[in-house]
Amino acid sequence: MQESPAIQSKPTSRFDFVVIGGGSAGYAAARTAAELGKKVAIVDGAKELGGLCILRGCMPSKTLIYSAEALHFAQNGETFGFAADNAKADLAAMQRRKQEVIAEFAEYRQGQLESDRFTLFRQKARFRDEGSVELTDGSVIEADAFLVATGSVASSPKVPGLDQTSFWTSDEVLELDELPESVITLGGGVVACELAQFLARVGAKVTLVQRSPRILKEFSKEASLCVEQAFRDEGIEVFTGTQLEQVEETDGGVSVRFQHEGALVERKAAHLFNALGRKPATKNLGLEAAQVELLASGHLKTDGFQQTTNPRIYAAGDCSGPHEIVHVAIRQGETAAFHAFGQAPDPMSYDALLKVVFTDPQIAFVGLTEDELRARGLSFLTASYPFDDHGKSILMNAMRGHVKVIAEKPSGRVLGAECVGKDAGELIQALSLAVSLRANVQDLIRADWYHPTLSEIWTYPLEDLAEEL
Repeated sequence: MQESPAIQSKPTSRFDFVVIGGGSAGYAAARTAAELGKKVAIVDGAKELGGLCILRGCMPSKTLIYSAEALHFAQNGETFGFAADNAKADLAAMQRRKQEVIAEFAEYRQGQLESDRFTLFRQKARFRDEGSVELTDGSVIEADAFLVATGSVASSPKVPGLDQTSFWTSDEVLELDELPESVITLGGGVVACELAQFLARVGAKVTLVQRSPRILKEFSKEASLCVEQAFRDEGIEVFTGTQLEQVEETDGGVSVRFQHEGALVERKAAHLFNALGRKPATKNLGLEAAQVELLASGHLKTDGFQQTTNPRIYAAGDCSGPHEIVHVAIRQGETAAFHAFGQAPDPMSYDALLKVVFTDPQIAFVGLTEDELRARGLSFLTASYPFDDHGKSILMNAMRGHVKVIAEKPSGRVLGAECVGKDAGELIQALSLAVSLRANVQDLIRADWYHPTLSEIWTYPLEDLAEEL
């Protein structure tokens, strides 16, 4: 009688720290743990290494947006006293430049991940239990602590007909090398607005359909309405406060029907851009086996140190929320690694949160909003100043928007600031430092603000607040 072949046991490796996902949060956590002298493994089965920001997010989108801004300047050259006849987009050339830019960042990140500081597994991982994961090839990794940093993916909400209709996500928009004739954008968040304006500036006819009463609803009403008017002035058709009724494919592209101001509206276009949000990438991770709970939003439930409901497992970045921002993800990853190995980091706090939208005009905000301050029962004062009464912005023809400073009463400590206008993402940095360092308006007034610069506009609300205090 022939004997049965011996069953091969799965090879098992052991590490101090295993990071699932090699994007911004995962790499930051792995680097921190390695600097603490720990044996670290990174598991990343993506086709390309680098993470969302480098490959399909921040860097490619801002590269293309900047190209479209340069084109917009050229097409409006007569405002500044020069002619740029027939300036038009060459999407293939824009794509080549984008690829060259992100290739440098991706190559550098790949080198970091493949360095001898870590053991890199180019596979996917699934939790077997609370202390181990199984890789695609069947091997097993055990660890003292784990970090889940798997990021997010585009979501497809329940819109009638959407699942039967071909559509783009931000991934496809960022890969376009030919000019689309027309595009309907579903959504009014950051990604929707940034890329809708990009598409319009390179020459597409764009319609934006937002379900909420205004675009960019997480920012102030003044900020979102300023951007919305800029969109309309550039020829983007904007519908807000809508209810989507039906999306369907047509012979020539797509049709979208929606309720708006009591009437049924239909718009047709060659392409549909689904920008209705993203969701945490947690599918097939085996989180139930590891006793890791999810929030209703789909994010991993974490505490201030990024610890999940399993004390050995942490989460950071888009998969944990609450803010899908790279510098937040990095700090979350570092906090998790320090905490996992007995350090005493400060818990995550978002009182000095910095947010930027790269539309034109840009929106930037740092600190606590007025609604958040009221909810906490804090007394404060605000002061603002418009760009259309500021020297540098006038000569730049960048007169949309305003700056606003929020200060504690009576101390004058800067609790928040908003900038809507040209290069707001750059201008907000001065006030971000003020919020983080707990500076007051008097401290900022004592600094020199060079004339003529865009940044000196902050002196006007700061002086107003100082006088009122």
